[in-house]
Amino acid sequence: MSACKPANRNRQIAGAAGAVISLATVVGALVVLFPSRESANAATVMLPPARAAALIEATSGAAANEMQAVGEQAKVINASLPFAGGPMHSAQPFALTGSNLDERRALLCLTQAVYYEAGFEPVDGRRAVAQVVLNRLRHPAFPKSVCGVVYQGASSPVCQFSFVCDGSLYRAPAPAAWRDAKAVAAAALLGFVESSVGSATHYHANYVAPRWAPMLTKITQLGAHIFYRWPGAWGQRSAFTGRYIGEPRDPLSLRPPLRLTIAPGMADPALTLAQAGPPIARAENDVGGLLDVSKGWTLHIPGPDEVAAATSRALAEQRAKTPAPAVTVAASGAPVIASR
Repeated sequence: MSACKPANRNRQIAGAAGAVISLATVVGALVVLFPSRESANAATVMLPPARAAALIEATSGAAANEMQAVGEQAKVINASLPFAGGPMHSAQPFALTGSNLDERRALLCLTQAVYYEAGFEPVDGRRAVAQVVLNRLRHPAFPKSVCGVVYQGASSPVCQFSFVCDGSLYRAPAPAAWRDAKAVAAAALLGFVESSVGSATHYHANYVAPRWAPMLTKITQLGAHIFYRWPGAWGQRSAFTGRYIGEPRDPLSLRPPLRLTIAPGMADPALTLAQAGPPIARAENDVGGLLDVSKGWTLHIPGPDEVAAATSRALAEQRAKTPAPAVTVAASGAPVIASR
């Protein structure tokens, strides 16, 4: 089956954008996954229940982070697992719908995934990560929003995307790489399809060998990442029938708190970043930094490119408002800067 849009169309969309894995509930032979409030539009796919449950547990449960090996030994193991033969079935182009708030949230979450997972990979590797997120959104095993997919597992011990739980979100991104990631994300949300990964829903770095990898179908490698799809009918294009529901949750509310790693001998190993320092005095009507939605306000989290521009403007305004130092002339005739 050929791609849904010609390659030149993909390139056009990508260029224009530059200018902007919950266990299954098994009922009989049907496996339906309900990711919290996003269950209403979850698709149903025929799959033997035991097989489906084993796949989901292996890739999203407690065993998801178990490795056969890491480093050079992992590379040997990965190389020994063959790629699947046969044609590659491209995904359908994604059509982003919803409000402007939905669009901004989706763009932020997808940009985060592209940047923190593959920000310094070749461009096709970055596009492939975006495609995996959108492929997951359409599959019954995953949530039905972009942010839901990206932040799945954030409140559990196993995050589907490691950057969500390893503290990466609390490190400022490199502005140029962030802009590139944002362009890739915007293109994907406008319908760009990275056909090289087909219906891939999983990937891992080539220097780790997860125990779940042999359970899935290995389809390609781009840069340092090896991509996989579900086996059998669950990995075929016909299974990807889930409907996008918008972005009901604010990305910031999905982000897990950053916990500090305390060195031996330090006083409180449970200390978190938010608890550091003395308590902050608040007025009685202070909502503690929460957004008062009753006033119609919406949250906008600026990217580093926006922050840099705002900082430049603030500095320019400050300089303009700063009066020149007073100058007096001493009896000798030499100018003297008045003290302040």
